[in-house]
Amino acid sequence: MLGRPDKIKLIHINLMAGQRIFWREIMEKKYENEEHSLKAGAMVTESIEAFLEKGMTLRLACLKPNGDPFIVPCWHQWEKKEGCTHGKDCGCTFWVVPRARSKWAEYLKNDPRVSACIDDVNTMEKFHFDGKAELVEESVIGGKWVGIAEKMSIRYLGPDGPKYLGPTLNQPRWLFGLIPTRVKTWQGVGWAKRYWVEETGGVSWAEAHSGTG
Repeated sequence: MLGRPDKIKLIHINLMAGQRIFWREIMEKKYENEEHSLKAGAMVTESIEAFLEKGMTLRLACLKPNGDPFIVPCWHQWEKKEGCTHGKDCGCTFWVVPRARSKWAEYLKNDPRVSACIDDVNTMEKFHFDGKAELVEESVIGGKWVGIAEKMSIRYLGPDGPKYLGPTLNQPRWLFGLIPTRVKTWQGVGWAKRYWVEETGGVSWAEAHSGTG
């Protein structure tokens, strides 16, 4: 005859077994939203480049002079370095064009260390990098930033881009090139295996991700 502790343990085992079967049946089916069905994991070079061409908002993190963090969403223009595979030694440039009075331009000039993230909330694609900001132009009218801003305006606003940009061309801007020194990517709905704690009584990492691509 089982004692009370053994009965409780047996009930727990049966509940966990039932839970594993329940989740396995759910995860064997693909996600209802096809955009969520990309194979979970790091993105390959071709997928990265197709993603970066989309023109998603870049969230840029930098440091204030007192060391406090500062983050700003901004337009960017991606410029690929020939032969780059977007790994550890990614040499691409992400151009950003702050307005003359943008505080974050001063922050970048004072301390070039940056982190940035570009992501798509629908497909769960993410491109994150640490790097440095290289100052190319400081609060000028005209210059290299104009051509880059023209491409940006069309990329983000389509045919309305030039209508927005034209009246502002006599407003001074800065130009920075963000150069990644460390890149991480992800796509799909799921966890990286290194985060998963096995033997907790729930489903395994493999079972939880059996339907994610």
